[in-house]
Amino acid sequence: MHERLNSGLKYCMIANLLFVGFCIICLIFYATYNADSVLSNTLEFMAYAVEFSGFALFIWGCWLMATAMRARRMLKICLPLYIILEGAMMILELNSYRISAYKPYSLLLAIIHSVLSGLVCLTFVQLDTDKKKLEASILVCIAIMFGGMLGNILGLRIYFSIMINAIAYSLLFFLILHLIKREDIEVDCHGDKARVAEYKSTFVDE
Repeated sequence: MHERLNSGLKYCMIANLLFVGFCIICLIFYATYNADSVLSNTLEFMAYAVEFSGFALFIWGCWLMATAMRARRMLKICLPLYIILEGAMMILELNSYRISAYKPYSLLLAIIHSVLSGLVCLTFVQLDTDKKKLEASILVCIAIMFGGMLGNILGLRIYFSIMINAIAYSLLFFLILHLIKREDIEVDCHGDKARVAEYKSTFVDE
């Protein structure tokens, strides 16, 4: 089950790197958009391909993690909800020129997006509570997510916030894998008999 957990973390990391690629494609798409352009149509196709590939990997990685770990109910609930949120926002962002009600430059949207993402990130403390290195890694990633709100101040669309989120989550999954490899944290999985984990934390309680 520990190998299953590690695979899930790796797939989630790769998925978020694909989301970074999606945002870069969006950047080029909107900078060069022309309804009759072959380039615009090609970029739109690439964006959808990268987006759906990323979500397929993210969902699969989330499933592997959820089925490998014991307990951690809040993390298992919040991460799938985050995937749904990001999926909805990416689809809206890519189709914003067709949806007049969507406001891609909204500061309120950027703030809500960053805050919700940070709260989901916070639930990862349940992987191994009372571990300072894990908590420090999570706080660094949350700080990066909040930096995504600066894009609105600079006049950038919401995909900048999505990209910063994806960078932060890619870093988070990488750091978690690193901490597990160095045995700085120990994630209690199904089938383990060596220890009984306590899941209370000053950050997130079950």
